This record gives sequence, structure tokens and C-alpha cells, in this order.
Amino acid sequence: KQWYQRRVRGKHKMASKGKAVRRLLGSFSVHGKGCPCHAHAKPLLKGIHSKQVLPFRHYVHTTTIPPPKNDVAFEMSASSIRYGIGITREVGMDMAFLKAKHVAVFTDPYLASLPDSPVHVVLQSLRDAKIPFTLYDRVRCEPTDTSFKEAINFLNNPSPLPPFTSSLSHYHPHSLPKVDAIIAVGGGSVMDTAKAANLYTTYPPNDFLDYVNTPIGKGIPVPGPLKPFIAIPTTAGTGSEATGVAIFDYEKIGAKTGIANRHLKPTLGIVDPENTQTLPFTVAVASGFDQLCHSLESYTALSFDKRPYPQSPAHRPAYQGSNPISDIWALQSLSMINQWLPRAVEHPEDIQARAQVMLAATYAGIGFGSAGVHLCHGMSYPISSLVKSFRPEG
Repeated sequence: KQWYQRRVRGKHKMASKGKAVRRLLGSFSVHGKGCPCHAHAKPLLKGIHSKQVLPFRHYVHTTTIPPPKNDVAFEMSASSIRYGIGITREVGMDMAFLKAKHVAVFTDPYLASLPDSPVHVVLQSLRDAKIPFTLYDRVRCEPTDTSFKEAINFLNNPSPLPPFTSSLSHYHPHSLPKVDAIIAVGGGSVMDTAKAANLYTTYPPNDFLDYVNTPIGKGIPVPGPLKPFIAIPTTAGTGSEATGVAIFDYEKIGAKTGIANRHLKPTLGIVDPENTQTLPFTVAVASGFDQLCHSLESYTALSFDKRPYPQSPAHRPAYQGSNPISDIWALQSLSMINQWLPRAVEHPEDIQARAQVMLAATYAGIGFGSAGVHLCHGMSYPISSLVKSFRPEG
């Protein structure tokens, strides 16, 4: 009997809840003739006059929240980073894991000419993993739009270039597999050139300037992901292994500019301190000050919430302004530079100091890759594009 009474009471409660739900649905469903909502063209329930719910309907269907004037969001997007002494030798296994059929290896003539350079470590690793590759050793230091275009043409038609070392000698030129992965071994110029070649061969634009930053270019967002790309830095400064930026000289107007988009970031950055052991003294000093400026500028950049609100997430720039996450990387990098850079410069054989400085460069790259840089780098663009013949002592 008690069970029956509880059941009856439960049914009455369910019925009353059902009525409440139907009344609520009715308040949403009863619309005037001018209601634009196609889902409520016919009222589900009758008996509730439309004027009773008009204020609510008016708010839901016609009121929109205007976009804010300044941005309200920031995005942290960074390359995967692998750090360790001697890990350059793992790159062949990485390409095997990616099932690469033909890898393009980018480097510069100087690195390619050194008998024990990281380039040869990479090539041997690819041979050991039986990964076909083609070497492009024509990357220009301080690249230009012309050198970018040469690299793009190479990637579209990766035929051997003398002097040439490759595992593709058994292929007929017309039967070469299409390049489906890229490795860059070198400094910022090499990594930036590989980024540009990757972009322009994956999504060929109507005009070279389509992807170039405004006001020189059109700044069109990159349409989507690029080919797998592994960056192996041989300097400790640019942080390009962690950024989505490719810088070059636009020769027509004699000015430095670039391409910036998250999709340009390497799939993986292999940070191996062994690759900086033969770094010349002046390059070590210059690259050390480069990472110092990266950290300082990203930490002191205009904050993300003081910048204009983008028209869409795709238009939110890679350099968004200082933010709580980029600040962490910038401050840690500054601390490491202060502790280790003098020691690394004064004692090049100190592998621990070199290792910490290289790691600090990557930290700075992650930071400014999100926040951006400002005055120092902005002033350097017109100066460096005009100064071509100066060489410091040493």
C-alpha cells in the first residue's frame, strides 16, 4: 500500500514537472509573425499570448553583443621541443616514424663544407634509417625574397645540385618521390628559408606577397597545416626552432619584412648543445645578445589586451603581445642568460654553459614567438637590410 501511494504521488509530481517544462517550452515557442527563428515557426502550445513573452523573445533574438575594441584572448602555440646532448642522431628515426618517403634537408654552404658538421650527422642518420633525401645547401645567410624563391623552386623540383650528397642516386630524376618532409640544419636563416619553402609549396599563392606581413604584403592567413618539418639549430640565439616567423630582405624596396603564422612553426625542434661547440666567438656573442633582446622585448611588449580585437581567430597575429604565459618563458630565459652567457663565451669548451645558453635561446623563442618583439628588432630591420659589407673583427 505504501509503495502504491508513493508511486501515485510520484506520478503527480512528474505530471506537475511536465507541465512546468511545457510552459517553459511554450514561452520559447510562441512567437509573433515577424520572428526570424525558423525552428519556432509554429507554436508547440496554445493558450499563452505572445505579448506575455515579447520582452524575452526580443532580447534572445535581436540583441547582439558588439565585439570588444581590444583583444580579450591570447594563444600559446609552440613547436614540440626535444633537448639533449647528441640527440641530432635521432632524426632519422623521427622521419621513419613519420613515414617520410623523401626528405629535403636545408642548410648553408659553410655548414655543408665542414667535415664534422651537424649536417653530416643528420645525413648519416637518414641513411641509417633508409630514408631517401635530397640536400639543399644553397641557403643564403640573411635571406632575400630572391633566395626564398630559389628554395621554393628547388622544393618543387628537388633534383640534385652539385656538389651533392644524397641517398637518391639510384632514382631516375623523373621518378623521384615527392618531398613530404623537411629538415633544416643551421641558424635562423636556414630555418626561416625552410619555413617559407614549406609554405609556398604546400599552398602556392597567386602572388609572392600574399602571405607577407602588411603593409608590404597582404598578410593573408596560412590556409592550414604544412608538411612535417624538423628544425635543428646550430646557433644559440634566433629561437627560430620554436617560432612561426620567417624573416627576409625584400630587395625591391630595400627593407626587411617577414611572414608570420602559427602554421609555420616546426613540427619538432631538436635542440642539441653539441651543435654549437664549434660556434665562432663573434657569432656566440651576437647570438647571445639576440636571445637577450628576444626575452627583454617580449616581456616589455604591449600587452595582448591593449591590441585591436581581430576579425576572426585566424587573423589573430602570431605576435599577440606580452601575456602571462610568454612572461614565464621570457623571465626564465633572462635568468639563464645572465648566469650562463658570459661563461659560455669565455669558455667555449664548457659544454654545460653552452647547453644552458642554447636552452635559454629556445625558452626566449617560445616567449617571443607568442608575444613578439618591438623597438630593437624594429630598428634592426632597416639597418641590417642596408648594411651588407660590414664585417666585425674576428
